Amino acid sequence: MLHVTEARYTSGKTIWVSFDDSASGEIDLTGHLQGPVFEILKDDAELAKLKFDEELETVVWPNGADFAPEFLRSLLSEIPAKQRSA
Repeated sequence: MLHVTEARYTSGKTIWVSFDDSASGEIDLTGHLQGPVFEILKDDAELAKLKFDEELETVVWPNGADFAPEFLRSLLSEIPAKQRSA
């Protein structure tokens, strides 16, 4: 089972996350803030309020929003189309 070990806001819609499988890096959440609980996070100031929850071992926000570590890890693995064709 995958777990987040550290997280912080970087800028815009981007956060930096470290996982217990030794992977880490920036994750762009643009396009992934869908649904009522994530709507407020479209405001960068609200997105910046992220916390690493040691009990849940993932990224959470004060309004109750969170992402599964597996989902976050899949975004870290994505390679933008412009880089794939290079």
